[in-house]
Amino acid sequence: MERGNVTTPFGRRAMTLGMLARQIAAGDIPPKQSVDKWKLFRTVCEAKAEIGISDRSLAVLNALLSFYPAAELSSESRLVVFPSNAQLSLRTHGMAGTTLRRHLACLVEAGLIVRRDSPNGKRYARKSRNGAIGEAFGFDLAPLIARADEFRGAAAKLAAEQQHLRLVRERLSLCRRDITKLLELSREISPDADCLGLESEFQHLIAGLPRKAPAGVFEALLEKLAKLRGSLTNRLETLLNSEKTAANDHQDGCHKQNSDPDSQFESEPGLGKGGEVDLADNSYRTKSHDRTGEPEQRWRDEASPRLPNSSLPPAAPVDRLRRQIPLPAVLQACPQIADYGPSGRVQNWNDLMTAAIVVRTMLEVSADAYEDACAVLGYENAATVMACILERADRINSPGGYLRDLTRRARQQAFSLAPMIGALSQARRAA
Repeated sequence: MERGNVTTPFGRRAMTLGMLARQIAAGDIPPKQSVDKWKLFRTVCEAKAEIGISDRSLAVLNALLSFYPAAELSSESRLVVFPSNAQLSLRTHGMAGTTLRRHLACLVEAGLIVRRDSPNGKRYARKSRNGAIGEAFGFDLAPLIARADEFRGAAAKLAAEQQHLRLVRERLSLCRRDITKLLELSREISPDADCLGLESEFQHLIAGLPRKAPAGVFEALLEKLAKLRGSLTNRLETLLNSEKTAANDHQDGCHKQNSDPDSQFESEPGLGKGGEVDLADNSYRTKSHDRTGEPEQRWRDEASPRLPNSSLPPAAPVDRLRRQIPLPAVLQACPQIADYGPSGRVQNWNDLMTAAIVVRTMLEVSADAYEDACAVLGYENAATVMACILERADRINSPGGYLRDLTRRARQQAFSLAPMIGALSQARRAA
């Protein structure tokens, strides 16, 4: 095919090593490879920051793809389109000629298209007697097929980074809210110098908080705010213990005295050895006795951090963002997910989430369904579910619908990852 030949640019444009390398890469396409042009275009749009092109250049690329007649870009067909500047201007909503030429040069420089210039620099096609196109001069779309995997990887990487940034920003917002509420409580209890110092430190930390910054900046700030929150918590716990100690001393000081002057005892006699009554302990034993008829696991699961010596029942834990299955167990039950990770392997949870986004795109699971799963299950657990769906992709008619059903069950507390991973592991051992 004509894209296997190296062509030099027309006019005063000089040939460069970059042009030569891009033309050679465009001609090195595996046989019988095809890709949906509009899905590939959406992937390029998602990875535009990594590729280094603007939205106006993407509009020109969209117009070029519209001149390709088939729905799929195939290595077995001719991939050269030859529209005139006037036609391109119409399909780019009236873009000026100078602007159009500038963005075409950007697409060539980014390696998304290759120029196939004719002897006179015009774009045209020469047809054979039977009406088929024999040779065409214009823009070759072959680099899009050759770099399709690269574009998918770049889009998945950017999506994973955005998810990580969103998670860090959520944790930062929660930490700021906790510190604000704890400072208000501390001012009500004891507005001393320590409280004023902590409040001043908090104002200093959030004063330079940027609206947009890399994830590393927010992570460093989150670490400092977490230390401040820990200091506030320790201070309030110390104040709480001191108040309880003062209350016990006051209760002992109000002991009733015997009014009989002839009595040999200074105070009223007690109940004797073994007859002392502790209301707090008795209340706890009564409540514990009432629970004996309920499953033991429920009370073990309901254990959560609470104030020391508190008689209030512990709050139910939040398991939404907790990793339910260790990563080695996930990879042992679902080994296929490793092929879609960075460099063809999964070494940590970030690699697994990146691979899950690639698999989500490949299985045509909508972004809304996956985001909903991440919101309910957590990012790591949602990636684990995508790995399980990949293992059984040949038996699932609609992966997107299946994921939505699992998300609905998880929202109703009727779904757990452990049985799914266990079934896949058992099936692999049996095989």
